[in-house]
Amino acid sequence: MKFSAQEEYGLRCLLEVARLREGQSLTIPEIGRLQGLSPANVAKLMAILRKAGFVEATRGQNGGYSLARPADQIVVGEVLAALGGRLYEEGYCERFVRSGTDCSCTVSCALRALWSRVQQAVDGVVNRVTVADILSADDRPLIRLQPRPSAAREDARVG
Repeated sequence: MKFSAQEEYGLRCLLEVARLREGQSLTIPEIGRLQGLSPANVAKLMAILRKAGFVEATRGQNGGYSLARPADQIVVGEVLAALGGRLYEEGYCERFVRSGTDCSCTVSCALRALWSRVQQAVDGVVNRVTVADILSADDRPLIRLQPRPSAAREDARVG
């Protein structure tokens, strides 16, 4: 499982716009240069982000893209959903149905539970992180994924 290029690049383009000060904007060619993407690809991504309400476009000589709302109100999970959906879709298994209602994957049906749990874990992270969190993170982790070492030692002593 992995995020698509569209999700990765779309989020990177949004972060470029989010770095701007109030009243500033970036054009498609500027975003493309900053991210090493073609203007056509950036235009496609920015259209998706605009339609989803994350950025707004201003036409004219001083035009470009700016955030449609504050960065601390843009949740990464919503951005990823707009750019490409989820890693595991609920209707995933229906694509593997043979004739009628027989699933061709009955032996490995337990995978559905695995992918569902993976999706829940991913959602638990991306739905708690905002664009502002990413911009202010520097090198520190946004979310602790493992227990603190002291908590792990305490659990070991109890068992």
